[in-house]
Amino acid sequence: MPITVESVVDSIIPYLTKWYSVVTIAGIVYILAINLSNYINAKRLGCENPEYLKTAGWTGVFTLMEVVKAKNAGRLADYGDDTFKEYPNNTFYLTIVGVLKIVFTVDPENIKAVLATQFNDFSLGTRHAHFKPLLGDGIFTLDGEGWKHSRSMLRPQFAREQIAHVKSLEPHIQILAKHIKLNKGKTFDLQELFFRFTVDTATEFLFGESVHSLYDEKLGIRPPNEIPGRENFAQAFNISQHYLATRSYSQMFYWLTNNKEFRECNAKVHYLAKYFVDKALSLSPEELEKASGYIFLYELVKITRNPKVLQDQLLNIMVAGRDTTAGLLSFAMFELARNPEMWAKLRHEIVSEFGEGEDARVEDLTFENLKKCKYLKAVLDETLRLYPSVPINFRTSTKNTTLPRGGGKDGNKPIYVPKGSTVAYTVYKTHRLEEYYGKDSYDFKPERWENIKRLGWAYVPFNGGPRICLGQQFALTEASYVIARLAQIFPTLKSKDEQYPPQKLIHLTMSHFNGVFVEME
Repeated sequence: MPITVESVVDSIIPYLTKWYSVVTIAGIVYILAINLSNYINAKRLGCENPEYLKTAGWTGVFTLMEVVKAKNAGRLADYGDDTFKEYPNNTFYLTIVGVLKIVFTVDPENIKAVLATQFNDFSLGTRHAHFKPLLGDGIFTLDGEGWKHSRSMLRPQFAREQIAHVKSLEPHIQILAKHIKLNKGKTFDLQELFFRFTVDTATEFLFGESVHSLYDEKLGIRPPNEIPGRENFAQAFNISQHYLATRSYSQMFYWLTNNKEFRECNAKVHYLAKYFVDKALSLSPEELEKASGYIFLYELVKITRNPKVLQDQLLNIMVAGRDTTAGLLSFAMFELARNPEMWAKLRHEIVSEFGEGEDARVEDLTFENLKKCKYLKAVLDETLRLYPSVPINFRTSTKNTTLPRGGGKDGNKPIYVPKGSTVAYTVYKTHRLEEYYGKDSYDFKPERWENIKRLGWAYVPFNGGPRICLGQQFALTEASYVIARLAQIFPTLKSKDEQYPPQKLIHLTMSHFNGVFVEME
């Protein structure tokens, strides 16, 4: 009998069917065994389950697809907010393929446990893999000893004398003001200018030279220095972060996001960073000491001469130094433009202390004096409450552990978190909880900070615990200076944004989806 394809297929089908059945049964047994083990451990520890996400189904994959869809539509933060309204205990489970658990929580006690009291029970999980193509091995991607070493190396660079140095911002303010004056009587995107402003100030602080992205043809001025790759840097950095965010929210499916555009943009960012690192490494110790002013990179070179370590740490800090501040400025000015009485109140505080226009006493806008501006501080606190720079964050349990609340009918029982589970804590929603901020918790109201009580872990715009943001005072000081100077220069601020609440773009940090459109003069 001749051997044909049909006869071969017919002969192996019975075996394939048997193996398919065996694999299926083994998979079901494995899932049941895992769930039984989790059930036994949970009971032993006095835990009870929180609610399960009702719309997730058995696989949970469609929910992850909805998350990515909401992110791309500028609705991710509000999608999460709306979802939590259906779960009054502020915590719920999502299971993936019946086994892997994602714990979603906005409960301050659970956030405290993850970030502080049970810090060693959690790690960054797959974040290193998500972010490595752009950020490499830096303080925001590493765990364990690598993270500890990074933090000990970087902490001294954010000492008070570095943070307090606001005079270096003034030349960039002058260029920013020229752009705004160029748009007198016109509607323009202020956020776009803020992102260019902060990339200029961040590169000067980190590298010792600004990329001067605000110098362009509109102003008729050219950058005073030549930097290879300058033109492509800011846009490439934005695009790379878009892909990193998609990888992050895709969780275990992050590897699907690795296209040509992503790789090319990473290469452009690395090219410019390498230029500055190589330039710093070419200097002798004597030349580094003689450098005028404080330069972040030069200080790191005194600690390590490993070019990869230097490049990775610089890019990690760049994300925070540029994007956090630009987002904070954009949301603050967006709300102030919508509320002219608040802009007037803020201007009165600044002008009465530091003057305005040609009579502005810029030299008096010091770190110490800015901290005394109570309403300015309240505006920034309220902005960070409603628009935290990182609205949702993730941790992965390194062992079988628990979280203190969310279980049972009343939500007051601890919940079991098996090893390898993802915990997603959403401070965007935590900052809107009525029990801490009142029935007007969704309103922008800086005045609430005049009488607000101690909030503890219900207000964590810069995270908390051992991984609290090193650069928080740096970002707040820069934002304070910029807003104060704009208040001195521009009496009029009008909103031209019709949509409220605004769509939000979430890369590694949060900003406006479509920009902040205003008139200023």
